[in-house]
Amino acid sequence: MNAFILYLILLKATVTSFSGLASLPMLRQDLVVHHRVLTDRHLNTAVAMGRMGPGPIGLYVVSVGYFVAGVPGAIAGMLALVTPAFLIIPMLRYLGSRAENRRVRGVIQAVTLAGAGLLVSATLPLARDAIAGPVPLGLALVSFLLLAGTRLDSLWVMLGSAAAGLLARLVG
Repeated sequence: MNAFILYLILLKATVTSFSGLASLPMLRQDLVVHHRVLTDRHLNTAVAMGRMGPGPIGLYVVSVGYFVAGVPGAIAGMLALVTPAFLIIPMLRYLGSRAENRRVRGVIQAVTLAGAGLLVSATLPLARDAIAGPVPLGLALVSFLLLAGTRLDSLWVMLGSAAAGLLARLVG
């Protein structure tokens, strides 16, 4: 895939999402389902790589770009990731006094809810690909319960899951 076209696809996903994994549904639809230049496994790996390093969750977009088009794709991903930051400044200036408007708040709330629904729709196919047995299923359930029911930092859940997965591989 052409790096410029990839940039436009990644930019569409990052501009229309609020943060982190909110761009995941659009990227899955465009790159896995429509263009078939990426697999669910690669998308899962890209998300995991983005979560392992420091920084924002949305950094996985750079890994997605790399999986699709190598180093030029990674550069396209990085550029698509930073472009919205440059676009938001004039938009915030324009919306500044209008943010208290009831209609504007309603639109923001509706977009947030739509983004949450899209995220769930993209997560299910990725979970089917990643959960390939009882150990991954157990790790997913325990991780979900820990994150949903406690104030435990996600870093510890990730590290614990990685250790448990490694231990399961060594024992099994």
